[in-house]
Amino acid sequence: MSSHERVMPPATAIEDDSDAPLSTATPFGAATDWRHHARIERRVVGQLLQTLLFEDVLPYEAVAEPAFGNTGATRFALTLGERRYRVGGWQCHSFDLIRLDHATLAVEGPSGSTEPVSLQRCLEDIETALGEATIQPGFVNELTQTLIKDLQSAAWPVPYTETPQALGADALEQYFTDAHSYHPCYKSRLGFSLRDNQRYGPEFARPLRALWLAVPKRLAHQGAVDGLALADRVAEDAGPRVLASLDDYLARHQLARDEVVPMPVHPWQWENALVPALYPELASGEIAVLGEGEATYTAQQSIRTLAPGESEKPYLKLAMSITNTSSTRILARHTVTNGPIITQWLQGLIDTDATARGAGFVILGEVAGVALDERAFSEARYDDVYGQVGAIWRQNIGDFLEGGEGAVPFNGLSQFSRDVEGEPDGPFIAPWVARHGLEAWTRQLVRVATLPIIHLLFAEGVGMESHGQNIVVIHRDGWPLRVALKDFHDGVRFSTAHLARPELAPALAPVPERHAALNRNSFIVTDDPEAVRDYSCDAFFFIALAEMAIFLQRHFGLAESRFWAMTAEEITAYQRAHPQHAERYRCFDVFAPQWEVEALTRRRLFGDEAPQIKHVPNPLAAFAPGEEDAC
Repeated sequence: MSSHERVMPPATAIEDDSDAPLSTATPFGAATDWRHHARIERRVVGQLLQTLLFEDVLPYEAVAEPAFGNTGATRFALTLGERRYRVGGWQCHSFDLIRLDHATLAVEGPSGSTEPVSLQRCLEDIETALGEATIQPGFVNELTQTLIKDLQSAAWPVPYTETPQALGADALEQYFTDAHSYHPCYKSRLGFSLRDNQRYGPEFARPLRALWLAVPKRLAHQGAVDGLALADRVAEDAGPRVLASLDDYLARHQLARDEVVPMPVHPWQWENALVPALYPELASGEIAVLGEGEATYTAQQSIRTLAPGESEKPYLKLAMSITNTSSTRILARHTVTNGPIITQWLQGLIDTDATARGAGFVILGEVAGVALDERAFSEARYDDVYGQVGAIWRQNIGDFLEGGEGAVPFNGLSQFSRDVEGEPDGPFIAPWVARHGLEAWTRQLVRVATLPIIHLLFAEGVGMESHGQNIVVIHRDGWPLRVALKDFHDGVRFSTAHLARPELAPALAPVPERHAALNRNSFIVTDDPEAVRDYSCDAFFFIALAEMAIFLQRHFGLAESRFWAMTAEEITAYQRAHPQHAERYRCFDVFAPQWEVEALTRRRLFGDEAPQIKHVPNPLAAFAPGEEDAC
C-alpha cells in the first residue's frame, strides 16, 4: 500500500450498509460509552477557561510553580461566583498564550469542599461573574454539543490498526481526533444528530457517496482552471447510473448538455437543508435528483471536505449547513468562483519564480467548482439558497508524492498517538524525533513550513491563512521535505498596491454585501498592508507554529525561545539571500513588537458589532535584524 492510500471497505459495503443500523452495538449512551466523560468534560471546561483568561474576559491569579512542570509552569486560580477554580498550566513565551493542563482542574465549592468539574455549573458561574453581560444561548449549546460529540467520538474504536506514523495523510485526517486546541467549541457540529455524527464525522471513517442534482444553467455557476474539462471530471465522479439519469432529464426537458450543470451535494445537506430550500424547483422538475454518485469518500477533519477512496482522484469539498468552531460551513458562490481563479494566479506566481520552483512549493489547487447562483432566485428566497449548494474539487496530495514519501496534516504533529482504547499513548512525532534528533528535526520542520509562507508574503505580497489544518507536511521516514498548502477560495489576502506583480492580480468575484455584513473578516482584497501581514501571522505563526513550539517544550524540553530563534534565523536568512525585497520586509514587518489577532471566544460571547481583537507580543521581535522604517 502506498503512503497516501487509505484502508477502505469495499464499495459494496456502502450498498449493503445503507439500510442497516449505524452500529450493531448498543446506541451511544450505554454505560461503557461514558468512561471518557470526566476527561472530556475537563477538557471542554478547561479549554473554555483558557480562552477566557487569555482574551482578558475574566480576572485571575497566576503564581509560578516550577515544581508543577517545565519552564513557565504556573498555577492559575479564579473566583466565579461562590466557587474557586484552580488549574495548572503554562504562561507561554509564545505570544503570552495560556495553556491549561485540563487534568489538574479542581473546583472548590462555597464550603471549600472539592466538587466535580461540571460544564453546566461552570457556565452558570461564568455568567454570575460577568454580571450584566449574559452568555448567548447559542454558545452554551455549542459547548454542550462539543462535550457530547467528543464523548461519542472517544467511545468509538480507533479505525486503524497500523502504526499511526505509517498511515497516509488522508487516513491521518480520521486518526487525529483532538480537533482545535484553542477554540472551546472544537467539535460542536451543530446540526448533526448523534446518528449523523457517527455517519459523517471523520473519526468514524464511514464511507459515503455524494448525491447528484441536475440544475439548469440559469440557476447555476461553474468554473474551472484553464484546460480542465469539468464535464469529464463530473462524469468520472458521478458514474454511469447518474449520467444515464442526466440523459433522461435532458430528453424530458429538451435541453442540450451544456444547458445543465450537474452538482454533487452532501447526503446530510440533502436530507436536512435542500428539500425545503429548493422544493419549488424540485416539485416542478426544473431541478432533479439524479441519484448517488459512483465515487466513494471519507470525511476529513473539516467534515465537509471528502477524501476519495481512489487516491488519484481529487478531494471534494461540499457545502454543509452545520456549524463547527462557531462557523457555518456553507460554500458561497463567490468563493466557489474564486477558487480556480486564485489557484491559477498562485500557480502562475510559483511557476515563474526561481526561488519557489527551487523550494518545491506545492499548492493543492482548487481546480473546479460549481454552485447555485443566489442572484437567480427571488429576494424572498435569497437567505434560503445562499451557499446551500456548492462544490470545489481540490488536487490530491498523492499527486505530489514521490517514491517513499508520506504526508501528515501539520496539526497532527502536535497530537498524541492513541492506544486501542482511544487513550493518549505518547506524542505522534516521538519516533521521528528519536530517529532524527530534536534540534535537527525541529529546524527542518521550521525551514520547510516557513519558506512558502514568507516567500509569498515578501516576494509577492500575498498573505496566506495557513493554520495547522491547511498545511500538509510531506516527509520521508518522518524527515520533513516540503509542505503543501491548501484552502484558497477564501484563504488568501492581498493589497493590489503592495503586490510585487500587480499586473497579474486576479479579477475576483466580489464579496456580497450581505456576506460581508455577517462576517467582517471575510475579505480577500484590502488597502491595508498590515491586514495582509497579520493574516499570515495570525494563522501560521500565532496558531500553527505557536502550537508546535508549546508542544515541543512541554513534551520534549525544547525551549520555546529556542524554537522562535530557529524561526527567526530562517526568516533573516531568507531576507539576506533576497535583498531585492527589502521594501516589503519593512512593509510586512514580521518582527513587529506586537500583532493583532482575533479574540475568538470574546467574539462568540459578545458579538462583533465592535471588532473583537487582542494585541499580542511577538516572540520574533527579540530577533529583529535592525531598525525598520514604517511602510
